[in-house]
Amino acid sequence: MPAFGPSLDQPPGDAPPRGKVWFVGAGPGSPDLLTLRAVECLRQADVVVHDALVPPQVLARVAAAGCLVQAPRGGSGRGPAADDPGTATGWLLVRLAVEGKRVVRLKGGDPTVFARLAEELAPVQQAGLDWEIVPGVTAALAAAAAAGLPLTSRATASSLTLVTGHGAAENHDRIDYATLSRLPGTLAVYMGVEQVRTWAGALLTAGRPADTPVTVVSRCGWPDQRIMPSSLGRCAAGDVGHDCAAPAIVLVGAASDAAASPAVAPGPLTARTVLVTRPAGQATDLMQALAARGATPIALPLVEIGPPPDPGALAAAILAADRYDWIVFASVNGVDAFVSTLRGLGRDGRAIGTARLAAIGTATSRALEDAGFVCDAVPTLQRSEGLLDALGDTVRRGRFLLLRADAGRDILPAGLRAAGHHVDEVAAYTSRPLAALPPAHLAGLDGIGIDWITITSGRIAEAACRLLGARLGAWRVASLSPVTSAVLRRHGIEPHAEAREPTTEGLVAAIVTAGTAGAGDGD
Repeated sequence: MPAFGPSLDQPPGDAPPRGKVWFVGAGPGSPDLLTLRAVECLRQADVVVHDALVPPQVLARVAAAGCLVQAPRGGSGRGPAADDPGTATGWLLVRLAVEGKRVVRLKGGDPTVFARLAEELAPVQQAGLDWEIVPGVTAALAAAAAAGLPLTSRATASSLTLVTGHGAAENHDRIDYATLSRLPGTLAVYMGVEQVRTWAGALLTAGRPADTPVTVVSRCGWPDQRIMPSSLGRCAAGDVGHDCAAPAIVLVGAASDAAASPAVAPGPLTARTVLVTRPAGQATDLMQALAARGATPIALPLVEIGPPPDPGALAAAILAADRYDWIVFASVNGVDAFVSTLRGLGRDGRAIGTARLAAIGTATSRALEDAGFVCDAVPTLQRSEGLLDALGDTVRRGRFLLLRADAGRDILPAGLRAAGHHVDEVAAYTSRPLAALPPAHLAGLDGIGIDWITITSGRIAEAACRLLGARLGAWRVASLSPVTSAVLRRHGIEPHAEAREPTTEGLVAAIVTAGTAGAGDGD
């Protein structure tokens, strides 16, 4: 085994517990095409080693942005093949895993298809580490689905062949083009755009007809995906591929009328890319609503939701919940923390006695209802001021328990106390802005091009201004509420759209109403 370093030579009693390496397929680009197992691995990973072409919307599924590491391009490994990028990456995985980390090697598409898996796996096996392969949707399948093409058919395509076009010129004599040209099926050429004239010309020479249909799919599953129908003759002439962005795949022999038309009817936000900045796990409804209107949503959480700073204080408040007249929930996060703590204590809804429940917004009210509780008060004006107004005319000198974040606006508790109520505030969860965004995230966003960014709280607004800087001036900004807009304006950012109601539906409607003009097109 090649020499690696002192970590592998330590006696078992002194060595840290070894981690494990997962080789995970990231699919073609869209996070919707990640497998459930892949999502689980990403959420539990201590460190994720990823390719440069894995898009930011997939990297956003990683539990903590600080654990992202871009795979080396070679020259940083150990052993006789240290200059090979696959081997260099393999030794990086070993170094991380022997430190006791759960390591995910995130690869575009499927890790077993043209992904240097053998070179990366060898050092892991030599080091005696545990490892697992998690398959992903490979580019050929995703590209065919995006273009509406059947890869096989009983009548015309009884086989599917995967080949790589990378290095076609150097390996020309080792590629059996005669056999490839005779195969009665579809040829999927990975990394084939750069050498398209070489391999396409060789197929023609071997007897494949010039009118053989060809479909080039560039950046499949990315917001700027392109689908370009062509023919083998045009490819050999160099008329295809010069303007295709990587990654791209070429499907030879698969033909369908669907390739010339979109798979679904366009919506009002078709071809618009929208950045969704809600915390991880809380953006699904907004992303689905945007996608339903044709947009390409990209998740980029700017704040992290964590456990309460004092779990004991939350548990004590819940055990005493029946002593209050009202329990007020400021957000869905407060509901989640309340319900999970209540169940952890072995209690159910009877623990609140005769206490009534209030929620500042409809989303929070729905979360209570989903947990089996009835919400007694939801203000028409869905913010602290609205709840004060709603309670002011009906409640006299009550005891209030306010479940909220560890930091927030003081308007509600101050207003309740001013009205003569007793108020106990308990932090049910923490909300922390990210310290920084990985350079890979920012570079990916710059490469894709963002049309809209959604800002759904004052804290997210603060984080966006600090983490994204001048980029906000190039994108159109959609704000959830006047409170959020006020924070943006303090930083010199004027929202292009503001929801009439601070709900998912209201925010998406505001974006649609504001128009679908891209960033820089004016208001």
